[in-house]
Amino acid sequence: MPAMFLAVARGLIAHAFPILIAQLASIGMMVVDTAVLGHVSSVDLAAVAIGGGIHVSVVFALVGVLQAVAPVVAHLHGARRDSEVANVLQQGFWLAILLAVPGILFLTHPGGVLGLSSMDPAVEAKVRTYLGLLAWSLPASLFYRTFYAFCNALGKPRVLMGIGLLSLALHALLAWGLALQGWLGEPLGVAGCALSNVLIAWLACSSGALYLAFGPLGARYRPFANWSRPRWATWRELLRLGVPMGLSNLVEITSFTLISLFVASLGATVVAGHRIVANLSALIYMLPLSLAIATMAALGQAVGARDRARERLTVRAGLVLAAGASSLVGLLLWLTAGPVVAAYTDDPAVRLVAVGLVGYVALYQFFDALQTVAGHCLRAYRVTFVPMLIQIVCFWGVGLLGGGWLCYRWSPPLGVAGFWLASVLSLIGAAALLLPLLRKAMQDSERLL
Repeated sequence: MPAMFLAVARGLIAHAFPILIAQLASIGMMVVDTAVLGHVSSVDLAAVAIGGGIHVSVVFALVGVLQAVAPVVAHLHGARRDSEVANVLQQGFWLAILLAVPGILFLTHPGGVLGLSSMDPAVEAKVRTYLGLLAWSLPASLFYRTFYAFCNALGKPRVLMGIGLLSLALHALLAWGLALQGWLGEPLGVAGCALSNVLIAWLACSSGALYLAFGPLGARYRPFANWSRPRWATWRELLRLGVPMGLSNLVEITSFTLISLFVASLGATVVAGHRIVANLSALIYMLPLSLAIATMAALGQAVGARDRARERLTVRAGLVLAAGASSLVGLLLWLTAGPVVAAYTDDPAVRLVAVGLVGYVALYQFFDALQTVAGHCLRAYRVTFVPMLIQIVCFWGVGLLGGGWLCYRWSPPLGVAGFWLASVLSLIGAAALLLPLLRKAMQDSERLL
């Protein structure tokens, strides 16, 4: 059994490593925006903190629906029903077109969300500009993430790593040139970063399409041949799984990104310091998320093949690897907080805020890893509704509502630190509830054998 466990663990690491690089490259684009605008002004940095949080929330919610492609494809592949795989991908693309419409409308008309908090008019103007430009990258992002889910489900993530690294390198160059150097006549600040994001999104989408058309997956599955119209039967299955997944993504991401909006009244310095720590948290989160995605794909294939021994080993290996690695990285962040934060900004006041929040990120890594892997394993078992309810209670109930109470109403008020303390408690609660649910799903699967 130890030898089998090690073999499964090595397989997860081999699958997760390219995903990790791709995920880090993706989140690295947000880091580039933060690092570049940290040298423009605190107003621009606050604008990207608030606008970036809203944009990521919308994208993750819509992408969550499309991620249903992954467990469906993994099950089909595990059950050796590969002839049905291309249709699922095609239906995912049709669904992406539909979802892009409300997403674009929301990003181009963000007044309802921005009205939830009072903020400096200069910051709000830049937020609206940022979101209005990013809206036109949304269709490309949704198409690419459908392709992303397809590749991961089949255990072929290396192309994602290549596209991600190329996108990051080009974005770093473009953002620097457009936002700081004035390549279009004058430095554009936050608008320059947004414009670069739009161009890179369409480049990544085009690269994925070319790979599907001419790469090895295209030769095997022929995803663009015999193109089918929208099929309600497939949509129903994708939406049954995907809508709770999308809402889970929305709940989880907004429990962190909307903090920027809710603390806007505390000033641009606090928002900027929070943005830096949120960036660091997002970077570290890519490690358990990558292992969770790899675990979901391997587990989905095992479920499809009705291999219960491999199911158990896959779940165990995913939990152990993610919890151990995330805890280690959290410790390293805590030990190097000063120089890491200094790389983001020259403003001493912003640095002080950020360093004071780093300890919370380090503290919750173990629990965040457990709840992330458990949630993705449940997706492999096609259990998505109850996990969504758990995350709503934990992340919005404990994290946001509890954080707001600690931030403004606790005596004495904890300020932005109150939100981060509530985040720690929310992740502990999510792990405590999702792990027993995962155990039940595993037992139910064994009874069906």
